[in-house]
Amino acid sequence: MREILPALARWYAAGIPFGLATVVAVSRSAPRGPGAAMAVGPGDEVVGSVSGGCVEGAVFELAQEVAASGEARLETFGYSDEDAFAVGLTCGGEITLLVRPVTAATDPAFGAVAASVAAGEPVTVATVVDGPAPRGAALGVWPGSVTGTLGAEGLDVAVTADARGELALGASVLRHYGAHGERREDAVSVFLQSFAPPPRMLVFGAIDYAAAVARIGDFLGYRVTVCDARPVFATPKRFPTGVQVVVDWPHRYLSGTGTDDRTVICVLTHDPKFDVPLLEEALRRPAAYIGAMGSRRTHDERRARLTEAGLTGAELARLRSPLGLDLGARTPEEVAVSVAAEIVALRWGGSGAPLTATTGAVHPPVGR
Repeated sequence: MREILPALARWYAAGIPFGLATVVAVSRSAPRGPGAAMAVGPGDEVVGSVSGGCVEGAVFELAQEVAASGEARLETFGYSDEDAFAVGLTCGGEITLLVRPVTAATDPAFGAVAASVAAGEPVTVATVVDGPAPRGAALGVWPGSVTGTLGAEGLDVAVTADARGELALGASVLRHYGAHGERREDAVSVFLQSFAPPPRMLVFGAIDYAAAVARIGDFLGYRVTVCDARPVFATPKRFPTGVQVVVDWPHRYLSGTGTDDRTVICVLTHDPKFDVPLLEEALRRPAAYIGAMGSRRTHDERRARLTEAGLTGAELARLRSPLGLDLGARTPEEVAVSVAAEIVALRWGGSGAPLTATTGAVHPPVGR
């Protein structure tokens, strides 16, 4: 959804109705997760994807019908062994889509939501999927405000509280309520889609590998900062447009920078006077990934210095060193791919093994 919002915001601002299909639930080996979206707008223009191509043709027609009728629909696509020519998912999974019309009348919060996402401001969109409430009704929930309604005051209150909780986690989930927001009831299904600001990637050491890591981090959706104490290397022209470049001692910069459980820290300084004090700071603060470049010998020496500095075994266990997966990488770009692969595997619990050597679902269910 985040990727297609600029196009949707233009249609919305121009007063052009469009049909928006959003994945609200998946099972087994579904190709796209909850929150994946596809929209059909003026001149039958299509943006986004909900299945990687398996059911897009059928969804295109559904979105056209919904935009014309003004009535939201709930559709499920799976795979049928009995009818191999039916529209469905060849991967054997199942996805449930909410297809709804979007106009200023049906979704008065949409413009404000799109503006907040574009500005990097946190917001959650709550949309009625099923039950005794207006299907497709939407509620925009910010940390300090709410826009729209789901049709009942009690439902709005309950959903707002849950939406802020999911926003803190950056999660998108399907929740169930009573008709007036009662807990432990499942009459009304509401999809909560969180748009937290992009996670941060902090790259320390403005070497040639840093440019490649910064480039792939930006591609993966991270907000990337490169930091180095040497101004001759830390120059914006050496890095992709949009990457922040900071000239400062790495540990000093990190000590004054906020991190959270989604932050990625890549230490490429490869110099004890930089990386040891930096890792002392990094390993004692929240982060999703902390990796450091270096040989086996460098790793052993660095670990010994960190132990002398008082870091515990639990803190040292968080360090991915040498960073990256074993891909046989040589060039800076190949090394960046190996680092990105390790980050993705750690995020989703992947083994890093070739899929030909594994069994089970290619896209296993993701736990909260």
